[in-house]
Amino acid sequence: MGPAERVAIGSGWDSDAVLVDGRWVERTARRPAAEAGLRREARLLPWLAAWLPLAVPRPVVVGETPLTVRHTWVPGSALDAPSADQGRRLGAFLRALHDVSVDAAVAHGLPDPATARGWRDRSVARFEADVAPRLPDDRRLRAALERLRAAPADAVVHGDLRAEHVLVGDGELTGVIDWGDARAGDPAKDLEWLLLDTGVAPAVIEAYGADLTARARDWRRVGPCYAVVHGLDTGDDALVVRALGELA
Repeated sequence: MGPAERVAIGSGWDSDAVLVDGRWVERTARRPAAEAGLRREARLLPWLAAWLPLAVPRPVVVGETPLTVRHTWVPGSALDAPSADQGRRLGAFLRALHDVSVDAAVAHGLPDPATARGWRDRSVARFEADVAPRLPDDRRLRAALERLRAAPADAVVHGDLRAEHVLVGDGELTGVIDWGDARAGDPAKDLEWLLLDTGVAPAVIEAYGADLTARARDWRRVGPCYAVVHGLDTGDDALVVRALGELA
C-alpha cells in the first residue's frame, strides 16, 4: 500500500485542513491555544450528530503533537442560493439544533451559557469603547449593542452559519460543517444569513416556528465590529477603515 494522498483544502486562524485519500478530513492545530477547540469538537460533535437531521462532521483525535483530528469528508459545495424547500429544511435543522438540551450538550463539551455570556459581554464592552467612538453617528450601533447584551444565551448554536458552511450536492443538502464557534448562544445569530441574505425567509420561519428577524438584524449591524477590533489589534488600518465604512 502506497503513501496516503494528502491534498490541502484550507487554512484558518486555528487549524490547517487536508483531504486524505479523498475520504478523510484531517485538521491540525496551528497553535497550542487552538487545541482546546479541536478537542471540544471531537467530544461534542459525535454526540450532537445523533440529534440533527443533516450530517455534521464527527471528528476523533488521531494525533497529539501537534493535535490532529480526523472525520469523514462531508461532500458538497457551498449553498449560495437556497431554494424555498432547502430553506424549510434548514429551518427544521436549526429548530432541531436549538431544541437540543443545553445541559446535555454542556456535559459533552459545549461552552456553557455563563461562559458564552462572558465572551459576549467582553465583546460588547470592547465595541462600545473602541468602535462606536470612531463613527460619526454611533446611536444605531450602541442601541443594537444594548439589545444584544440582553439577548438570550440559552440554546445550542452553530455560531457561524453561512453559505460556505452549508453544503449541497445535486440539489440536496448534504451537511453542515465548521462548528468551531458552537456554544450556548442566541438562536437569532444562527438565523441571520438565512433570514437576511437568501430570499427564502418565509420558508425558514415557517419551518423554524418563530420569526427572529429583528434580533438577526442587530447581529448584522454589529458584525463589522469584529473586523474593526481585529484590524486595531493587528495594525491593519485598511481593514479598520473598510469595516467602519460598513458600520456608518
